[in-house]
Amino acid sequence: MTEQRSFRLGRTINRRTLFAGAAAGLLASPLLSRTAFAAGKVIRISTPGSAEEWQSKGLVKFKEALDRDAPGMFDVQIHFNGTLFGQGTEIEAMQRGNLEVGMISPQDIAVLIPEYSIFTTGYLMRDAAHLDAVYDGEIGTEYKARVAKDVGLHIVKSQYLGSRQVMLREPKDVKTPDDLKGLKLRMPGSEAWQFLGNALGGNATPLAFEEIYLALQTGTIDGLENPLTDIISSKFYEVAKQIVLTNHQVSNTFFAMPVAFWDSLTPEEQAAVLAAEIEAKKFNDENVLAGEKDAAAFLESKGVTVSTPDVDAFRAKVLGAFENSDFAKSWPAGLLDRIKAA
Repeated sequence: MTEQRSFRLGRTINRRTLFAGAAAGLLASPLLSRTAFAAGKVIRISTPGSAEEWQSKGLVKFKEALDRDAPGMFDVQIHFNGTLFGQGTEIEAMQRGNLEVGMISPQDIAVLIPEYSIFTTGYLMRDAAHLDAVYDGEIGTEYKARVAKDVGLHIVKSQYLGSRQVMLREPKDVKTPDDLKGLKLRMPGSEAWQFLGNALGGNATPLAFEEIYLALQTGTIDGLENPLTDIISSKFYEVAKQIVLTNHQVSNTFFAMPVAFWDSLTPEEQAAVLAAEIEAKKFNDENVLAGEKDAAAFLESKGVTVSTPDVDAFRAKVLGAFENSDFAKSWPAGLLDRIKAA
């Protein structure tokens, strides 16, 4: 605060008296007493996605819900485009206490809990409802407890990312996985993601999400695989010209917090975070599902060719690759059937 002048209002008020009076006035206000001296507990959120993705808009909805229903309790700070922590580094940042929320994939978890690579298998989940049946049910309870114990992360909710498709920089007649042979297919860097890219028939190439656009533009990669709504929000249709509707994975992401941070919250604060994330998940999931219905037509309007391959050939190749891999040797007995039956 800048230096105050003395005023004569019947008597001289010195700086110490002025400060004390100002502080008393602030404390007398119920609203200001919660916010003037502290903005609430900081929640830093890192996402590799742009602000235009539905998942990112869902994070904004999370912040709005907390600000509305728990004013002054939290200071939510959202960082898009991997500007705070790059894709794949969020778990370590949370474990160090440098990040309060990361959007984490099952593939990220599989790096640290190898038997949970079962959740990264292509053609495993049927749709968004199946995802919720798995992660909100008994299997999800076991999964979350193990992740909390071994990784130190508290999974608040699973969110729907969308059904993943292949996008190519240049049009190509693609019917089976053999038609993708030799093509550099961008995948996130973890082993499970790389395995999936190779199982699809491509030459899996690790690259952070925020680097995809330029890599497509320059020909560093030949294609990628992602949900259609993310492809649209990131405007990849400007630099790639074909969508191949492989539907090879119904994917999700976890809204996760460090266990240490979650446990530091009061029951009231935990309830507020959970309620806000439930609202954000509903917003995200409904919009992704709606966006998928119109995505193919939108992409065609932008000059992108949309083609349907022999999905059964892709399913047989991808499932066979996973079930006969080293990953499968560590899968818990009976879990694959439980997931399919959820």
